[in-house]
Amino acid sequence: MYISNEGLIVILFVGLVAGWLAGKVVRGAGFGIIGDIVIGIAGAFVASFLFPKLGIRIGTGLVSEIVYSAIGAVILLLVVRLVRGGGRL
Repeated sequence: MYISNEGLIVILFVGLVAGWLAGKVVRGAGFGIIGDIVIGIAGAFVASFLFPKLGIRIGTGLVSEIVYSAIGAVILLLVVRLVRGGGRL
C-alpha cells in the first residue's frame, strides 16, 4: 500500500491528537504525554490500515480519521498496558 507524503503528515498529525485523546480516555499508570502521543501515532497507522480492511467506516474527513485513530490508540494503549503492567488494565 502506497502512502503519499501528505497522507503521512495527516496520519502523524491525527496520531498526535488521537494519542492525546487516548491518554485522557485510558487513565492509570500512564506513559506520559510523549508516550501517549507515540502510541497515538502508532494507533493511527494501525487504524488507517486495519479499519478499511475490516470494512469499518464512520465517515469521511479529518474528524472521522481522528475518531479512527483515537479508537486504534485506545486499543493499542490497553494492549501495551496489559503487557507492561502484568495483566492490569
